Amino acid sequence: MKRLLTLLTTVTFLTTASAQNKDEQIIRSILANQTREWNNGNIEAFMQGYWKSDSLLFVGKNGPSYGYQNALENYQKNYPDTVTMGKLSYNILKMEQLTPDRYFVLGKWMLKRSIGDVSGYYTLLFRKIGNQWVLISDHSS
Repeated sequence: MKRLLTLLTTVTFLTTASAQNKDEQIIRSILANQTREWNNGNIEAFMQGYWKSDSLLFVGKNGPSYGYQNALENYQKNYPDTVTMGKLSYNILKMEQLTPDRYFVLGKWMLKRSIGDVSGYYTLLFRKIGNQWVLISDHSS
């Protein structure tokens, strides 16, 4: 009986760890796709990683704002061309699963630009909605 419990515990742990690794890979892939699209100058494609909802939360230097469309318009207004957008790179400093359907990501972003480089930090909250991971909250400074 003790061996059976040990075996079941081990199988459960390995199954959970495997799912967690798969989810982390998906989230890393979303961030890599966003970076590629940003660097191609395509803000609309960059936004595909975000939750298409009025409840999407974005917190920037001007405070919180809500909604996918609002976030898209703010990006388009603040980054009107590829010169302003520059080339994006990032470092993930921490990725932590909070619940089976939520991940927290902390990182540093950098924009290499001919008009002057800029950088800052971000905290992201990803949520699995349906069967898809989406970014539901972005605090970038």
